[in-house]
Amino acid sequence: MIKNIVLDIGNVLIPFSWRQHLDHFGFSDEIKKRLADAVFLNDDWNEIDRGVLTKEELLARFIENDPGIEKEIYMVMENINGTVGEYPYTSTWVPKLKSMGYRVYLLSNFSDQQLHDSREKLPFIDQADGVLLSFRYKMIKPDDAIYQKLFELFSLKPEECLFFDDRLENVQAAVNYGMQAKQVLSKEGLVEDLEKIVQGCEIF
Repeated sequence: MIKNIVLDIGNVLIPFSWRQHLDHFGFSDEIKKRLADAVFLNDDWNEIDRGVLTKEELLARFIENDPGIEKEIYMVMENINGTVGEYPYTSTWVPKLKSMGYRVYLLSNFSDQQLHDSREKLPFIDQADGVLLSFRYKMIKPDDAIYQKLFELFSLKPEECLFFDDRLENVQAAVNYGMQAKQVLSKEGLVEDLEKIVQGCEIF
């Protein structure tokens, strides 16, 4: 029996829109592609969420990936709040699920800087029964350790949890750990699934 709803944050409760963020700077298509390759699509980006490296160390890594766009990398990283948007339903769904008797938890790869810069866009953090953000524990999805930490922190049983995440590898890791899990492909799809849960209907 599902007792706990576990939600990712980026592209689930809020849009993570780095492409739109780059558009705001007026960069050429070439520069935007280079920034994507050096920063957002690079494996180094995951280290932001892991919370092990300092901001200066991360900047150095990104610049090392493409020294020719150092100025642009600085501009983008100093305004990282622009990557985070808002969905209108997020302020109501956590309380609605809780009113139906579910406990709601957040499990997200999220950085200290993003939390600090975007706090006003994250009202659901204060509404959740428990929050596990990757940077606080120096681990990221889909590593097994972060799922184990979730269960330990909040005394959860995997078989009583339903997990939503936009990344397939994170969903699969949750399933491997014994959770029910579903990939979020669109905000409309998530809202439809949440409506079904509230109405007591199956989503699989």
